[in-house]
Amino acid sequence: MWIFRVNEPRLGAIRIREWRRRARHTVGLLVLLLCSAATGLFILDQSNTSFRNKVLTSVWDGLNLVTTLGAFGEFNRPQKIFMLVAMIATMLIGGFAVSRLTGMLSGDDVMAYRENRIMERKLDQLADHVVVVGFHSLGELVAGRLRDAGHTVLVLVGDQGQAERAADHDFQVILGPPGEFDDVLKHARLDRAKALVVTTPDSNNNLAITLAAHTLNASLAIAVPGENPLRKMLFESAGASNVVIANEIIANALVGKLTT
Repeated sequence: MWIFRVNEPRLGAIRIREWRRRARHTVGLLVLLLCSAATGLFILDQSNTSFRNKVLTSVWDGLNLVTTLGAFGEFNRPQKIFMLVAMIATMLIGGFAVSRLTGMLSGDDVMAYRENRIMERKLDQLADHVVVVGFHSLGELVAGRLRDAGHTVLVLVGDQGQAERAADHDFQVILGPPGEFDDVLKHARLDRAKALVVTTPDSNNNLAITLAAHTLNASLAIAVPGENPLRKMLFESAGASNVVIANEIIANALVGKLTT
């Protein structure tokens, strides 16, 4: 899948713009060469054919020169000399294009920029999905079970390693630093989401995420783990609709095993 980076590498956009500028210059030079070649061949054409045929032949030979197809017509001596000059100009422009354009779009920053543009389109179409915050062992387990149950899952993380691991598991991912996680939540399309599951190991972080998510969508179903009844009350006050106290579940399971 793909990773959307909230802090997009700025250099990627700069490289893309510079590549487009250089590409336009190269195309402009080729068009200028085409026009010059066609004009020169027309002027030097000493045949007795009609004006229309001369123009067509000149444009045809000019296009063959620029596209390097090589299917030229018969040339007289002045045209051959002119074509030698034009061919040298073509090679110079080709060398310019190779030196100026090759490799500019293969850097990591450019790939991240292009990946963000693709992810923006995917996120714009996202609806009725479940958002999972965090991709530690618990988040990975939750995301996998949700997908197995047929849900569309979007993973939000603040760590590059977690983002890459989630992407390797074919989840769509939004990556943003913990200090800017509000922006991550805004990109998660919570207004169209079905539910939010918060799984990070930091309870204070989970509380802040719950409050921010509830603010963005007051009707969103939010599930979050809590350490004790007090924390459960805090999460519910922040907008959580389902708070799971792990120790209570484990204790019930252990006692249940002993008494059965």
